[in-house]
Amino acid sequence: MAITVEDLTKRGEYTLDLTLVAGHEGMSRKLTTARIQKPGLALAGYTDNLYPNRMQILGNIEISYLNTLEEDKARKALEELCSFEIPCIVVTRGLNVPPSLKEIADGRKIPVFTTSLPSAEFIARVLRFLEDQLAERTSVHGVLMDVIGVGILFLGKSGIGKSECALDLILRGYRLVADDVVEIQKQPPSSLLGSGSDIIRYHMEIRGLGIINIKDLFGVAAVRDQKKIELVVELVEWNTDEEYDRLGEKEETYEILGVEVPLVRIPVRPGRNIATIIEVAARNHLLKLMGYHSALEFQRRLSEKITTNTEEPKMPGVKVE
Repeated sequence: MAITVEDLTKRGEYTLDLTLVAGHEGMSRKLTTARIQKPGLALAGYTDNLYPNRMQILGNIEISYLNTLEEDKARKALEELCSFEIPCIVVTRGLNVPPSLKEIADGRKIPVFTTSLPSAEFIARVLRFLEDQLAERTSVHGVLMDVIGVGILFLGKSGIGKSECALDLILRGYRLVADDVVEIQKQPPSSLLGSGSDIIRYHMEIRGLGIINIKDLFGVAAVRDQKKIELVVELVEWNTDEEYDRLGEKEETYEILGVEVPLVRIPVRPGRNIATIIEVAARNHLLKLMGYHSALEFQRRLSEKITTNTEEPKMPGVKVE
């Protein structure tokens, strides 16, 4: 994944407050890592720990140090810094950018920005921006719901009833995140955040009705923009020749972007209330997170009962040889 330096100026919700002052021709440079760096000792000539491809932040300490140097020494330090393949430089606190830095940056086509934000605040905001924009992403065909606080991703072939099941859950007071296309991004180290695409957000396709707007029909409380995916429910057609798990001992997972998510397979046939089963699956998932596994507890009690009943009774006064 990569973004351009120009993308830093397009995302207003992060409020980076950037103003470009030099290096206008380098806005197409790439940012490929969600890490930044303050050059620090690199300005004094120690560049062993200066990493290329990282945004460089010049704060009060760096600018104050450069101001203590003679002009030729300050220029040499900045030329050394700009000799690395760095995507851009940001000067924080609204500090004045040294004229020599502007000149060098223009020559090497390295964008230089200023921001009124303090270094710590800017670093916190830009790291959130980079982590969001550089996260691994994918999309799947399915439905994402928030059921009693559990993010459940419904999977299954087209026409099996994913949207109808989601609609039933919405009528029970649960919330739709996405229908048809679910956009998923990985958040380090192992979380998956799902959302709907901008075009079809809040909309749902119901065969026989067409496209409906859940937000308009049921209000803002029936939808949400994004949700962490914690459980995958796969709806499959009922097959009389197949044996289905009746105890729930078997733990299956579904891999998305290298993250293993608990998986429940639910066979669908007329007469089964799938929405109720999914609601119970969400409650059962919460129980497991709290350390209680109903199926394993039942199996343990059953094994104890069988063991007790199969022990040979001892009769008093009778010696068995």
